[in-house]
Amino acid sequence: MDSIKRYLLFVKPYWKQIILTVIIGMMKFGIPLIIPLILKFVIDDIIGGQGLTDSEKMTSLYWLMGIVLFVFIVLRPPIEFYRQYFAQWTGSKILYDIREQLFDHLQKLSLKFYSNRKSGEVISRVIHDVEQTKTFIITGMMNIWLDMFTIIIAIIIMFTMDFWLTIVAISLLPFYGVSIKYFYSKLRSLTRRRSQALAEVQGHLHERLQGMNVIRSFALEDHEQKQFNSRNENFLNKAIDHTRWNAKTFAVINTLTDIAPVLVIGVAGAMVIQTDLTVGTMVAFVAYMDRLYNPLRRLVNSSTTLTQSIASMDRMFELIDEEYDIKDKENAVPYTFPRGEVIFDRVSFSYDDEQNVLHDISFRAERGETIAIVGMSGGGKSTIMSLIPRFYDVTSGRIIIDGKDIRDYQMRSLRDSIGMVLQDNIIFSDSVRFNILMGNPDATDEEVVEAAKAANAHNFITELPDGYDTNIGERGVKLSGGQKQRIAIARVFLKSPEILIFDEATSSLDLESEHLIQQSLFRLAEDRTTFIVAHRLSTITHADKIIVIENGHLVEMGSHTELMTKRGAYHNLFQVQQLN
Repeated sequence: MDSIKRYLLFVKPYWKQIILTVIIGMMKFGIPLIIPLILKFVIDDIIGGQGLTDSEKMTSLYWLMGIVLFVFIVLRPPIEFYRQYFAQWTGSKILYDIREQLFDHLQKLSLKFYSNRKSGEVISRVIHDVEQTKTFIITGMMNIWLDMFTIIIAIIIMFTMDFWLTIVAISLLPFYGVSIKYFYSKLRSLTRRRSQALAEVQGHLHERLQGMNVIRSFALEDHEQKQFNSRNENFLNKAIDHTRWNAKTFAVINTLTDIAPVLVIGVAGAMVIQTDLTVGTMVAFVAYMDRLYNPLRRLVNSSTTLTQSIASMDRMFELIDEEYDIKDKENAVPYTFPRGEVIFDRVSFSYDDEQNVLHDISFRAERGETIAIVGMSGGGKSTIMSLIPRFYDVTSGRIIIDGKDIRDYQMRSLRDSIGMVLQDNIIFSDSVRFNILMGNPDATDEEVVEAAKAANAHNFITELPDGYDTNIGERGVKLSGGQKQRIAIARVFLKSPEILIFDEATSSLDLESEHLIQQSLFRLAEDRTTFIVAHRLSTITHADKIIVIENGHLVEMGSHTELMTKRGAYHNLFQVQQLN
């Protein structure tokens, strides 16, 4: 029930709209309750009316039908429209607020969270589970109350017609309540298991779609079909377990709701024969049984959907409750007037309390210097780069920027002063202009073009079908690797940060693209503190300092000339590459 209390905080701003919707709904559900009374009046007072001529009976019938048709044709349609409109509008607004908060939350979670989660599963919680909770608003906060209103009004009217017949009509309600409590105690856990299994299918599918080129290149279609079938079968089994229990619920509940009208027909028939109960009252009573037990059946359906909704709430709040590994201190200050001096002071780091991947790293980057970090793959070079913008926090030691531990700065202001160009930059499925503007969303068109020219990207952009407005597809599939890199560099030019990080920005490119991008990187690095993780050592010989990392340890540091003279680890790496 804790999930419901928390969910109601999202509902609270819209309580006026919910009350208005319920009031309109009472009118909508209340109008059909007059039909059995009309039926009784027609049978007992018009058709069976004593002392009335046929002409008088027809006149009464015409007047009655005229009033009823006016209510149903003129009054009921706008009531139905506004009830549906306000219900869906309110539900949609609440889901909008929830997704807005969830996306804000997701942007604050650390990269450690995303490294341990499939993106498809996260998407499932934000889209599918949040959508499922809409049932709680429409059904739980509106329709259930309207069904309860219908049941109560129907019972009151039935009591006014005949007390003992009403007792017979509601005699099975206690059995109905016991059945609901028994069956729905287990349904919530079954629903959660089914939702989790569905999220696993979605996560697996999302991941495989992104890697379809790998599957095709290794001819893994049959293997991957088995992998997908395994997860799909798991979801099928969970869905069947849920369906089986649900079917048992409906079998018992519907049996009870079907027996009750039969009992009323039998007792009412006997009372018409043996007492003064009128045929009109009997017919009206049977009609009210439909008004009484149809809402009860809907309540059964509501219980099922509400159980699914609450299970989705649980999963949604599990995501909301994910704690931030990286967060600002209470007294964190903005990083203003950046100079770009960076010091690593005995820094060690490990992922998830495992063995350290960095050990006691210390070095200093003066303002405007270029620092190159080299070494074998898996040595920890990219990990060092991810610590500077606080994608992760150090396990021990500290990183000092402009005289202050980076954990004392507000993260957003720190990252505002850092620009990154990675080996695999994310390009979004939108226009070229949109992707460059990510460096500075407030930039003018002229500034976007200048940034593209500085990144050697303007020429190829103007040759695209729609120039800067060309949509470049998901992850930039319509562009070459070199073109994507130049767009990534253009947005860093537009950002104009004080600290630059190039993490193997040219390692996977052809020589022509590498040459163009190297020109752009040199231009961008002027008068900025720059860190370069490089695969080709020939591209970093100009660096002020070259740091050699082996198995998480800093083993050498110096200029290219100094390190070549030492004939140590850097010299050996350089010689191997020159021979190749």
